Amino acid sequence: MVFKVPLFSSFAITHQIIPSQFQKSTKTHQELAFIHSSDNFSTMKALQTGLWSVWVSGVLLIAISLYATRRLPLSNNPIFIHGSFSDIEAPKITIFTAPTPFTGSSGTKQSLAIRSWLALSPQISVILFSQHHSAASFATSFGSRVVVESDIDFTFLGVPFFHSMVAKSRAFKSDIYVFMDTKSILLPDFVSALNYAHKLDNDWLLFASPRNVSDFPFYLDNDGKHWLKEGKRIRIQEDALGSSLQWNCCDSIMVIAWNNGDMPLHHGVLPPFLYGKGVYNNWLINEALSSGLRFVFDASWTISNIALDDSRRWPNCLVKSSDASGIKRGSWEYDGNSHLAAVYGSSSLHGVNYSVVMKLLKCDGQYLLINTTEDLLNSHDYERKGLWKGSIPNCRRRKKTLACIVGTTKSQNGTLGCPLRDRIVPTRTLMLPFSLESLLASIADKNRTVVLTVAGYSYKDMLMSWVCRLRHLRITNFLVSALDSETYQFSIMQGLPVFNDPSAPSNISFNDCHFGTKCFQRVTKVKSRLVLTILKLGYNVLLSDVDVYWFRNPLPMLSSFGPATLAAQSDEYNQTGPINLPRRLNSGFYFACADAPTIAAMEKVVRHAATSGLSEQPSFYDSLCGEGGSFREGDNRCVKPETNLTVHFLDRNLFPNGAYLGLWERENVKSACKKQGCLVLHNNWISGRVKKLERQVLSGLWDYDIATRMCLMCSKN
Repeated sequence: MVFKVPLFSSFAITHQIIPSQFQKSTKTHQELAFIHSSDNFSTMKALQTGLWSVWVSGVLLIAISLYATRRLPLSNNPIFIHGSFSDIEAPKITIFTAPTPFTGSSGTKQSLAIRSWLALSPQISVILFSQHHSAASFATSFGSRVVVESDIDFTFLGVPFFHSMVAKSRAFKSDIYVFMDTKSILLPDFVSALNYAHKLDNDWLLFASPRNVSDFPFYLDNDGKHWLKEGKRIRIQEDALGSSLQWNCCDSIMVIAWNNGDMPLHHGVLPPFLYGKGVYNNWLINEALSSGLRFVFDASWTISNIALDDSRRWPNCLVKSSDASGIKRGSWEYDGNSHLAAVYGSSSLHGVNYSVVMKLLKCDGQYLLINTTEDLLNSHDYERKGLWKGSIPNCRRRKKTLACIVGTTKSQNGTLGCPLRDRIVPTRTLMLPFSLESLLASIADKNRTVVLTVAGYSYKDMLMSWVCRLRHLRITNFLVSALDSETYQFSIMQGLPVFNDPSAPSNISFNDCHFGTKCFQRVTKVKSRLVLTILKLGYNVLLSDVDVYWFRNPLPMLSSFGPATLAAQSDEYNQTGPINLPRRLNSGFYFACADAPTIAAMEKVVRHAATSGLSEQPSFYDSLCGEGGSFREGDNRCVKPETNLTVHFLDRNLFPNGAYLGLWERENVKSACKKQGCLVLHNNWISGRVKKLERQVLSGLWDYDIATRMCLMCSKN
């Protein structure tokens, strides 16, 4: 059935009414002249009233017709024909993307693409999700139209998370939100298509598949307003690019857009997909279709999304993973996205009916939304199949429109563009292609220092809160040792630099692995072995348990102690007296330099712990301070004679443990600690994982959203 939105029909009706009314009006004025000469003014007033009533009635009928037709449901009709609207203000369009560094040929392509977006309309602004300084440098020349946003989640290789980008986009006020690749050129049909979509009554989501161009010899002038070729101004149209355009079915370089409406995009939450690594756009479309919350349509034939990057034409759209010195390249990031798509969302449980996906075309100056099947598109006999049931103004125009539909939807090589995928097969077990050595080389800071933490699956949420806090503090040189395969897989999905420790105990209890338990004793001994391994590889180590909350970066202060010094937190809770009393060294937070005295001392700690039936914490004190504290010097140090290593117990006002000053019991823990000048606060001296978790969450010292798997935003204090 065909429905024609009555902008053209209503205007035609108006055009037909006006001449007849004008004729009547002319005759009426002749009569009025005669009546006026007879002083019959009452008749004149009656005729004028009748004329005005005809005009008002006509306008009301047109308005009612327009409203009623536009309110017809979209999904039940094969074709809708819309004209262009010029009486509504152009919508504000915000384009979100995540560029790679603006360097080399990649930077040149990105710059050209983004400038092509801005040239389309003053209503377009661009948000760049990036942590690289070149993005800020690029944005400065565009004023407020280009903004760099770094307050989202990134992997340790600098790849942004798509779900975090989408969540952050809500902080920007816009009529239309667009996500797209930074190496895709947009032409003017982009704006006209979005202007059309903006006038739909439904909340909607559209997508447009890209097309590669083998040669793009055009560039923008210095003002970024006109396209040039060989120094001459030209007007680029997609058809001018000719046969060089080929469909590119890479998911990552689709255009995805939606209006700022009342309905969410889909049911449930968006998994932590890696941006630019495939699958997530198709997943989002699948979920939007399955949810039925928004009208979803394909605008691939009306939006010129031209991909400049030829490297995207790899089989299955796989490209080299993020650049990192000494790290192997591969498709593990794509495997991670495929794994998420396979286990999350309704499309993983059942197929999606793609026949309901309508296509947006533009034929003979009109936009058409078409619901078709492949059989229908391959046939010229539209009327026989019952597609045309409404009225087209004349037979000639009808045939012209039908020919346009057939020619457009068949596109190149007889294909229908890029078909959506119905079901995604789960991938094999995920594994990072990095050794411990390559991870250390990649993440260590300029002083060859790393922050190490060790976690099992029962503490995965606390691990992520700890990671999020470090991300907010812009600390990137951290490393995670996974005690089990579940933590390893989880950490990969969260973009963490993680490695599996083959010597870790396999039978770790989920809820019963707190201080004093056999499980706790086994786990703590893993930490000292790992620290020793990393020290021998030439890297300084700050070991921090995941239950240590960081208010500020403690590394500058800890590094100032110099070589042959191990700086550790004190577990002493009395507010007065020595803090280096027997077995008051906390092995959950300490800094060790990669020098000979420290390595020799750590070897003794590891040997002592291996023969002890206790945790590693007593082994630290007995090995470094002597049994009973025989190597103590003053109130806050120990000096081991054999190695000449100094153990410095950290100031508890700056590094308080969980029992000092009753800080965890304060009404406002964060305020109390900030007033005191805390660098960190240890969530120890409490028994049980659940109690520890509750105390930290209720205190507000929590930076991770468990439901969305995202770091909490705007938590920079």
